[in-house]
Amino acid sequence: MELSDANLQTLTEYLKKTLDPDPAIRRPVYSLTAEKFLESVEGSQNYPLLLLTLLEKSQENVIKVCASVTFKNYIKRNWRIVEDEPNKICESDRIAIKANIVPLMLSSPEQIQKQLSDAISIIGREDFPQKWPDLLTEMVNRFQSGDFHVINGVLRTAHSLFKRYRHEFKSNELWTEIKLVLDAFALPLTNLFKATIELCSTHANDASALKVLFSSLILIAKLFYSLNFQDLPEFFEDNMETWMTNFHSLLTLDNKLLQTDDEEEAGLLELLKSQICDNAGLYAQKYDEEFQPYLPRFVTAIWNLLVTTGQEVKYDLLVSNAIQFLASVCERPHYKHLFEDQNTLTSICEKVIVPNMEFRAADEEAFEDNSEEYIRRDLEGSDIDTRRRAACDLVRGLCKFFEGPVTGIFSGYVNSMLQEYAKNPSVNWKHKDAAIYLVTSLASKAQTQKHGITQANELVNLTEFFVNHIQPDLKSATVNEFPVLKADGIKYIMIFRNQVPKEQLLVSIPLLINHLQAESIVVHTYAAHALERLFTMRGTNNATLITAAEMAPFVEVLLTNLFKALTLPGSSENEYIMKAIMRSFSLLQESIIPYIPSVITQLTQKLLAVSKNPSKPHFNHYMFESICLSIRITCKANPEAVGSFEEALFLVFTEILQNDVQEFIPYVFQVMSLLLEMHKNEIPSSYMALFPHLLQPVLWERTGNIPPLVRLLQAYLERGASTIASAAADKIPGLLGVFQKLIASKANDHQGFYLLNSIIEHMPPESVDQYRKQIFILLFQRLQNSKTTKFIKSFLVFINLYCVRYGALALQEIFDSIQPKMFGMVLEKIIIPEIQKVSGQVEKKICAVGITKILTECPPMMDTEYTKLWIPLLQALIGLFELPEDDTIPDEEHFIDIEDTPGYQTAFSQLAFAGKKEHDPVGQMVNNPRIHLAQSLHKLSTACPGRVLSMLSTSLNAEALQYLQGYLQAASVSLL
Repeated sequence: MELSDANLQTLTEYLKKTLDPDPAIRRPVYSLTAEKFLESVEGSQNYPLLLLTLLEKSQENVIKVCASVTFKNYIKRNWRIVEDEPNKICESDRIAIKANIVPLMLSSPEQIQKQLSDAISIIGREDFPQKWPDLLTEMVNRFQSGDFHVINGVLRTAHSLFKRYRHEFKSNELWTEIKLVLDAFALPLTNLFKATIELCSTHANDASALKVLFSSLILIAKLFYSLNFQDLPEFFEDNMETWMTNFHSLLTLDNKLLQTDDEEEAGLLELLKSQICDNAGLYAQKYDEEFQPYLPRFVTAIWNLLVTTGQEVKYDLLVSNAIQFLASVCERPHYKHLFEDQNTLTSICEKVIVPNMEFRAADEEAFEDNSEEYIRRDLEGSDIDTRRRAACDLVRGLCKFFEGPVTGIFSGYVNSMLQEYAKNPSVNWKHKDAAIYLVTSLASKAQTQKHGITQANELVNLTEFFVNHIQPDLKSATVNEFPVLKADGIKYIMIFRNQVPKEQLLVSIPLLINHLQAESIVVHTYAAHALERLFTMRGTNNATLITAAEMAPFVEVLLTNLFKALTLPGSSENEYIMKAIMRSFSLLQESIIPYIPSVITQLTQKLLAVSKNPSKPHFNHYMFESICLSIRITCKANPEAVGSFEEALFLVFTEILQNDVQEFIPYVFQVMSLLLEMHKNEIPSSYMALFPHLLQPVLWERTGNIPPLVRLLQAYLERGASTIASAAADKIPGLLGVFQKLIASKANDHQGFYLLNSIIEHMPPESVDQYRKQIFILLFQRLQNSKTTKFIKSFLVFINLYCVRYGALALQEIFDSIQPKMFGMVLEKIIIPEIQKVSGQVEKKICAVGITKILTECPPMMDTEYTKLWIPLLQALIGLFELPEDDTIPDEEHFIDIEDTPGYQTAFSQLAFAGKKEHDPVGQMVNNPRIHLAQSLHKLSTACPGRVLSMLSTSLNAEALQYLQGYLQAASVSLL
């Protein structure tokens, strides 16, 4: 695409169409317009530059914004260069983008600046510093401009570029990069910080100037956090006085002009103070020795901040960060003295912890109107910035050294709160809510998502509290009364499931099943989640704690209520309910068979409904898991039932495949594999009709499709290789074409081998005869071009499987037909030195049987120049049996398997309950490969008396010989 006015005009028209609310214009099925057009020109040279030109020159703001978003998403999808894949942006475009993007970003309005700043950070993640060395200099130079619109643009970009330092693993490469950034950036940032604070004093009465300056200070404080996260840089240690003194004075600052009337949205002052609390917390935790002189004044300032800040939502982040600071300080031994006094502890409990545990009007609103967000925060631990979570962490921190006094103080509070509730439950229910939360935070010492509380405070009697205060709420006749207390009670069961005795859990199960009918989304979601967690608990011998027999009286009501819960408003795609359905099936096993006809109907209806617009990945995953479990459990009891499942599912599957529902296609292939593997004899015609479509290249373009498609093709080969050979022989080249594509990719070569191994194992030999040599040539080309450990391991398994299937002589002949003496080279350079790397029981067994065949059933090994390799090969085989696996990987290969495809791609999610049984191709022929070796050597020595013994006695090392004698004894044979 040329950089012409005509192309700019065309692009403008199509960008306008992408904003059209009518999907027929935005995403038409047949005509090439809007999104499809942009997709089609994305690979053209100059396309990104046209977008940037449009962004700079267009007169319409909406087009500028649209171009900036399109550009950012384009960069996100295409900038990363992925090994084995073509470079999606040509080099001249890359150079031009990097040359123009920073000045363009800085001269753009804020809305566009944010998009371009994100694009710069995406490019920077790949190219900075090696391929974009002048980026930092260009940014730092802009600090001199004095224009805070430009300065804030630079700070925003620097923040998005450096914030990854907060969660990167330590490495020399990372240290080098951070050092480079500090050398160029730390001093200018410090000078800017001081200058900005001076300007704040100068403009103390100018509200609009203060807003810009405080936006800068927030970004500067965030950059300070990122640059100090990995380690304490020497520069910041030397300049700690400047930073900490100014941070402290900003914490105590209260300028009326910066206060906002909005009760929900945090203002600039709150955001800055909460970031400073974070920065102080970082230093208190990681660099406590260096920070010690400043700590007392920060503790005082943050304490004053906490006791003077109101309950409004806009202060939540500030208060939670301030409490988190105290929490991180109080659990460090050498700050212990600050909290020892009983009055201090009482004051903290009374003025900080209890007020911040209250259930506020805003929490009640979220509980009722924004339940999804409430659940996410409360159940999944994304409540990291809430007051309650911070107060809970502070309780845990204080309990580390002062468990007795703190438990004593809070016991008084809990009792008085419960008494208040008892006086008038309908008015004072919030007192009980706070009491339950206090008990939970007091009792929880250590917690995991999988097991709930793993360590509890011995001073709190959890079972007694459960029986007296939790169970009565759950036993009340109406499930819709006091929903918050119901949710608290259910959560208590969930959290303390390991501390509450089993008999109490069994009493709770019917109560939880009953609460699946509650109208409150939070209550029925918590009930489903609690059941799912209880069903995963393990008792003795690793069996489930709650057994299918104990659940027998509740099966019908459990399944009925779970599926009914999916029809309640707001829960039609509730992932917790679907996960509970999956877990119930898994626990109950054959008890669910009588209900399967109704269950599978409801699941397929749900599948059809959500396939129109898949939006909840976890829900979808558990739904497919539940379908797989239904199939497995039913067909285990009655293999003939597979037909009725196909009848129920195939119509929906056909629709999903025809409509190209990308998110569901990998799942559909897995379920189809499971169904096909259930068939014992021939492949049904319905599957054969689909076979040619599975070989279409477009399906293999999506990485998420590859593992399930390979498995499905393997199922076809296992169940119907002869049908394919006779009725679809013209499709064999297509099948091998898929193998060829996969083998060329470092990420997917193992999938190519899975397919090839199935072809070799199952296809009639004559149907692949003409392709065999070409297969080996392809493999050798890949070995020459890029030899990786993963490829070698798969290659070794393949050649040994080939040897098992076609015989050792056939293997030797095919190698030597490609190039004379190649068989010897493969033995010497690949099999003997690398065999120790093979992993997996079945893989090792295949290799052992293959090598045994080469040693004992290949005449050239006994009477040609290959004979010199006989002993080293036997030695390697004994090593495979007796030595530990060689799992070393060359340095340059460490990250070869991690292919992080940029942009949105449907990832492959393995369905646990569609799992494939491990297949052993040599299982029927060989049980014990060591005894098989002994018997084969005996047979060989009978055919050539004296030869084998003389070779062994002269050349095999003593240890290997000892092992071999052990095999011969175990097999009760001797060598002649």
